[in-house]
Amino acid sequence: MTQTRRLLIVLALNILMMAGLLVVGLSSDSLGVLAAGGDYLLDISAITLGLFAIRIRKRNGEQSNATTIVALLNVLLLLIITFTVSVEAIHRLRTHAPHIQALPVLLVSSVAAIVMGIGAFILRGDRDEDDLHMKSVLLDTASDAISAAAIAVTAAIILVTKEFFWADSVVAILISIAIGYQALILLRDAMQQLKK
Repeated sequence: MTQTRRLLIVLALNILMMAGLLVVGLSSDSLGVLAAGGDYLLDISAITLGLFAIRIRKRNGEQSNATTIVALLNVLLLLIITFTVSVEAIHRLRTHAPHIQALPVLLVSSVAAIVMGIGAFILRGDRDEDDLHMKSVLLDTASDAISAAAIAVTAAIILVTKEFFWADSVVAILISIAIGYQALILLRDAMQQLKK
């Protein structure tokens, strides 16, 4: 399967999941789900830019840094969203954790974990180790799967106990830290590649 086809499949998965997550996040008041939906929106733009960059690279040959620049933009957007989510989560922890409608969060997050896991599996088939754009999309997709699974577990705890609503904010912070760390490593790699 070509790199473009892999990206198109993952783009379609992201569009479907973003719509579902934003609807459920708004209706359930879950910061974790809204953060995931926002991340998917950024993923959609990064994948779309990546598809254009691949066309530029094919047209201009391997000398083009287009995909590396897109990877760099993707990483910067990831860092912005993780910072924003962390600030909101800390605010919720300091003031008042809202009541979370756990059942819809559990359902949509479980579906998102499975769908993004499939997306990560599709992307892992690309063996180009030097393509930072593909690495950044794989990081995004795998992070989305892990984040969704963590949100689903948190929602299950809230559903069973009918309390611990603050756990939604704690999970959002932990997910942001994990994604931010991986994004910083990718940022370093992108900067080094652009210097070559």
